[in-house]
Amino acid sequence: MQIYRVGGAVRDELLGLPVSDRDWVVTGATAAQMLDAGYRQVGKDFPVFLHPQTREEYALARTERKTGPGYHGFEIDSAPQVTLEQDLARRDLTINAMARDADGELIDPYGGQADLQRRLLRHVSPAFVEDPLRILRVARFAARFHGLGFHIAPETQALMREMVEAGEVESLVAERVWVECQRALDETFPVQFFTVLRECGALAVLLPELDRLFGVPQPEQHHPEIDTGVHSLMVLEQAVKLSDQTQVRFAALVHDVGKGETPASQWPRHIGHEQRSVRLIEQLCRRLRVPRDYRQLAVLVARYHTHCHRALELKPATLLKTLDSVDAWRRPQRFEQFVLACEADARGRLGLETSDYPQAQYLRQVHEAAAAVTTAPLIEQGLQGRELAQALQQLRIAAIGQVARKN
Repeated sequence: MQIYRVGGAVRDELLGLPVSDRDWVVTGATAAQMLDAGYRQVGKDFPVFLHPQTREEYALARTERKTGPGYHGFEIDSAPQVTLEQDLARRDLTINAMARDADGELIDPYGGQADLQRRLLRHVSPAFVEDPLRILRVARFAARFHGLGFHIAPETQALMREMVEAGEVESLVAERVWVECQRALDETFPVQFFTVLRECGALAVLLPELDRLFGVPQPEQHHPEIDTGVHSLMVLEQAVKLSDQTQVRFAALVHDVGKGETPASQWPRHIGHEQRSVRLIEQLCRRLRVPRDYRQLAVLVARYHTHCHRALELKPATLLKTLDSVDAWRRPQRFEQFVLACEADARGRLGLETSDYPQAQYLRQVHEAAAAVTTAPLIEQGLQGRELAQALQQLRIAAIGQVARKN
């Protein structure tokens, strides 16, 4: 039995990055031997074991042979005769196909260290085309390492396009697609993830609601960048600067998808795009099994972002109605997420990236003033039911009016 540290831990160590998770590969062993040594098996598709003390993952070296379409169409061989080099050969990128032995010696049969130095994301072997999930993984690594100057090798880009054209991406399980999207939104440069997917054609298959925005014009006086798809990625970029919450970033990215269904005869205007965006976001979220908190925030931003932009112009009663609509009283944290996504939308425009957005602070002040109004005095007066609700509403409108007069 030989044990090797592999994958991301080796890559990040060579890049001088913090190593958070360590994965191990075991050669020359059987599942029975691992269990006898105290490891606990957790893998279903192939033998993966948890170390009895560290709880880190130890996988038997394996090979994979394509036997059918999609992510599950593989035949796995994890016999003791499988070598480390064979195991590394099945990995996606050369920078992830390196290992260190027990003495710390680097094992690099596919040139991963050289590709790290060249800042190159390059596939290990032609077997890359056998797993469509690798397209999303490459896009995610492009998002993670964009700030370090990494780029995708032309030959790898070509393979990714071939896979999309062959229909492999269509076989991906919805949950796996969302997991990769969610992880990408948590990266430093998530815009690169969606850019890479668009360049290889995968975005049109996986996120057609977003892909069809490219080439759709908007009024230049409000959107100097004109292109709606470009705007959407610019909004995501601004959301990254404003928040590390992936829910905010997702809502910012998809808030305008309804503009993709505006009839060309109406361009560059997009009357009613808010409601179309809501419908398409709900459609997208159902298809990809997107969690409820992501869907709810995205729907609110799509439906009410123009209210936020016009906050300084709205009457107190309209402002109160907006706060009611986003459920700001019971979910103040989501209200803050809503404001951040709207601010990202305002700044995600060419030349306006660093502009002020006083609407955000104003809406926070309005919310704080209205939330400070309590029902206790009204209940003491004997009010209840509809009368209590109406009185509370009038007091909140008055409190908002005081904030408005100060602004």
